[in-house]
Amino acid sequence: MKLKETILAASAAALLFVGCGNAEPSAAAKAENEAKHPVGHEKHWDYVEHGPAHWEEFSKTCGSGIHQSPVNIIPGKSVSMDHTYDLTMHEDFHTMAAIIDNGHSIKVTPQKGGSISLHGEIFNLLQFHFHGKSEHTVGGKRYDMVVHMVHQNPITKQLAVVAVFFDEGESHEILDTVINNVGKTVDVDPQDLLPKDTSHYYHYVGSLTTPPCSENVQWYLLKQPQTASKEQIEHFRKFYVDNERPVQELHDRKVESN
Repeated sequence: MKLKETILAASAAALLFVGCGNAEPSAAAKAENEAKHPVGHEKHWDYVEHGPAHWEEFSKTCGSGIHQSPVNIIPGKSVSMDHTYDLTMHEDFHTMAAIIDNGHSIKVTPQKGGSISLHGEIFNLLQFHFHGKSEHTVGGKRYDMVVHMVHQNPITKQLAVVAVFFDEGESHEILDTVINNVGKTVDVDPQDLLPKDTSHYYHYVGSLTTPPCSENVQWYLLKQPQTASKEQIEHFRKFYVDNERPVQELHDRKVESN
């Protein structure tokens, strides 16, 4: 597997403003969307009326692409990781970050984030956003929540996303920081999202999980989940209950495991 050196800048920009999935937006998000897309104007993709089954109307790649995300990971069918492309994380970076409900997910945009390195190339953290249930499944299991940490190579503009799963359990401090400060700018450390073990993960090449569904996105799914309390999960789901795109066919791709 080789990292491509080019990708459409528009694809990268698209992910910065979207979450991923099949959500019923909050009342505030609906009002914002109606203001941006009033009756009589061009329709906008969403998660209900113009949900995933209709996304091909907004981007043909959503329907015709064969390297789409998310997928169901079958651990027994994964192959050994090509260690040339191991993931190294450098997310310990305190920064002020804007937290918004963007109509698709709860998104956090740091003023200056950390980074990851792949194949000797640096990818900077652009934003992270949450889903009320995980988009990817592992052995058919859908986790109770997930955060997608979106990174971009500043030279090639290629995207790499690190997914951290959450199971119901003990509360997680950074989730309270996020959910209690929607619409505000607060201090965060993205490393607080990560489990202790970041050396074991699944990797494959996929796509954006919302229109335009552009491909050549590097996905890294950390195997060790974090925990979130029942109350925290319910609080996030007041914004988005089901903001996950259905799993897509793997086709000719291999999932690597480390």
